[in-house]
Amino acid sequence: MYARPSGALENTALGREAQSLLGACVHCGFCLPACPTYRILGNELDSPRGRIYLVKQLVEGGPAGAETRTHLDRCLTCRACETACPSGVQYGRIVELGRELADARIPRPWFERAARIAMTEALGRRRVFAALLRIGGWLRPILPASLRRKLPAGTQALSMPAPPPDARHARRVVLLEGCVQPGLAPGINAATARVLDRLGIGTVRAREETCCGALGQHLGRTEHALDQARRNIEACERLLDAGAGCVVSTASACGLMVKDYGRLLADDSSYAGRAQRVSEATRDLSEIVEPADLERLGIDPGTGPRVAWQSPCTLQHGQRSAGRVEALLLAAGYRLVPVGDAGLCCGSAGTYSLLQPTLSRELRRRKLESLTAGGAEVIATANIGCLAHLREASAVPVRHWIELVDEALARHLT
Repeated sequence: MYARPSGALENTALGREAQSLLGACVHCGFCLPACPTYRILGNELDSPRGRIYLVKQLVEGGPAGAETRTHLDRCLTCRACETACPSGVQYGRIVELGRELADARIPRPWFERAARIAMTEALGRRRVFAALLRIGGWLRPILPASLRRKLPAGTQALSMPAPPPDARHARRVVLLEGCVQPGLAPGINAATARVLDRLGIGTVRAREETCCGALGQHLGRTEHALDQARRNIEACERLLDAGAGCVVSTASACGLMVKDYGRLLADDSSYAGRAQRVSEATRDLSEIVEPADLERLGIDPGTGPRVAWQSPCTLQHGQRSAGRVEALLLAAGYRLVPVGDAGLCCGSAGTYSLLQPTLSRELRRRKLESLTAGGAEVIATANIGCLAHLREASAVPVRHWIELVDEALARHLT
């Protein structure tokens, strides 16, 4: 698809990047059946190909209005289209660029801007989010059912378990704890520390860790997101210098964002090299634990509960890490049930469930239907957003896969 940048983009590095990104699209349409919003709405403008046309119009200075922004906002950025695309189109970057251009040309109403700022600040600050959960717990009896369902059950969400630095192991990793995860599902980080300890790996915390920046990046607060990235780079860099072997994320969305720091800060002379170092050092937790590690413990295969594996889009389409968690669950003795339409997004997508609730709920309904069709006793996932979103409506427990591995090891070793 040829695009000729005009106006402020003409003869600029950003304009040339846009031209190159758009030029990779050959209009084939393979992306359409992979796109969740197209499958629901059936509108070409709510497909990757249609949105690419809209971004082309923005780049060329063509007509654009609130409807343009609406179609771009409806994208989940699940990147299933990238997996389906035979031409290697970097759609995630294209829609990110399109949203930046749309926000510049078509200013949002003040209340939308305020809501996006509030979401970034509330969800991206661990203590603020924990305080909001505490208040929600107190008010639970009088809250509407839709809000009650979003709150975690019990009081465990009010605590913040922190795996202590472990000097017993020569091998150590930096464990990113996340923003909302310690409040919504505090057992995940604790289970991670226990499993890694059993495998001879110590965990250290980046005490100055802040939000990875994904929230701000997706909500149009790009500079805010980059500032958060710089703070995390400084925090992780100190621990890497002190001997930590890598940076580990248990939330696939956060891990994908940190792995992208090198690209995002490539033009920042003070941080480009440092960002690339942290990106290259970052691993999803499933890249640290190996099936062989669990197999050596002698866990009997097929003795655990039936599990439906929900692979987050950020893991399967973003990080392109297919099959790793499934192998780990099998090695931990679980039985995997078949899941149809496994590439379909669950509808969480960060703040998407808050901003596009109707589409989000329909996607969740379809996803849960697929996940529970095989008689699963538990649903496993690898991202806190997916976990919280599915848990809200699921009759089957939804857990992080590392919690299941931790429980399998506890059963086997005690």
